[in-house]
Amino acid sequence: MREARDEAGGRPEPHHRHDMVVVGSANADLVVRVQRHPAPGETVLGSDLAVHPGGKGANQAVAAARLGARVALLGRVGADGHGRLLRESLERDGVDLSHLHDTPAASGVAMIAVGPRGDNSIIVAPGANSLLTEDDVRLAAPLLRAAPVVSLQLEIPLPAVLAAARLARRPVLNLSPAMAVPEELLALCDPLVVNEHEAAWLLGDAGDPARQAKALLALGPRSVVITLGADGAVTAEAGAVRPVPSPRVTPVDTTGAGDAFTGALAWRLALGESLAGAAAFAARVGAATVRGAGAQSSYPTMAEVETL
Repeated sequence: MREARDEAGGRPEPHHRHDMVVVGSANADLVVRVQRHPAPGETVLGSDLAVHPGGKGANQAVAAARLGARVALLGRVGADGHGRLLRESLERDGVDLSHLHDTPAASGVAMIAVGPRGDNSIIVAPGANSLLTEDDVRLAAPLLRAAPVVSLQLEIPLPAVLAAARLARRPVLNLSPAMAVPEELLALCDPLVVNEHEAAWLLGDAGDPARQAKALLALGPRSVVITLGADGAVTAEAGAVRPVPSPRVTPVDTTGAGDAFTGALAWRLALGESLAGAAAFAARVGAATVRGAGAQSSYPTMAEVETL
C-alpha cells in the first residue's frame, strides 16, 4: 500500500489515507480458451489451462490501484497455493491487505471458458470467500467508516455485504452474481451497478436500458449505473438518465472488464467526480481492459487509459 509514513516510527497513517475500501472476493481464475462454448451434455476441446489471480473483489481493488487509487481489501483467502498467488498479485499492485484474512479452507476458484470473440462463461466455487462474516466487517469498522467509498459485490455472504453497506459513507454495490437482496441494501446503494443481463433479471424485463435505469431507481437505490459492454453505460440519479459512450476497440477477452469498470467508477466517485463523469472514465477503463487477455493481467494504468 502506497501510504505516507508518520515521523515517529514508520507506521502507516490512519485509515483515512485510503481512497476506497473493497469488501469482496478473491479467486484463482482457471481459464481455458474454446472455439465454441459447449451445449448441455457436450464436451469440447480447449487450450492449455492458465491460472490467473481474480475474484470480483480483488479485481476491483487491483483495477483501482493500478490507476493510482489507495485501496484496501477486506476478504478471505485460503492458506494454500492459490491464496499465495492472490496475495502476491495484490501486493504487487500496492493493495493494503491488513484485512485480508488467511482461512483454513480452499481459496475461491473461478472456472472460465473464453470463446473466440472474447465472450466468456464462468462458474465460481466460493471456497474461503463464503466464510467472510459480519464479525470480520465489524472489526474493520474504522477502516470502512473512514473511506469515502466502499465497493461491494455478491461473491461473499450477503450478511457481510449488508453489514459493510451499513457502515459505509458511500456504498457502491455491483449486484453480481445477480440475486435477491434486501430492500435495505438497495436503499443504501449509491450507485447500484448492474450489467444489462442483471438489470433484466432484477426487473423481469429486458427492455430499453434508459427505461430500465429509471425502473431500477424506483426500487430504492440513490443512483444506478447499467453497463452495456461495447455500448458504454447508462446512469440514473434523481430522475436524470444519461447515456455514457465507450471507445470502440477490438475485444480479445472480456473477463473482468465489469470489475475494472466498477473499480474505476468507485475510485472516481471517491475523488468527488460526478456519477456521469465517473462512469465515462470507467467506460474507458473497461474498453482498455478488453484489449488484453485475462482479468487483472489486462487492467490498464492511467497512461494506457489516456491513449483511448
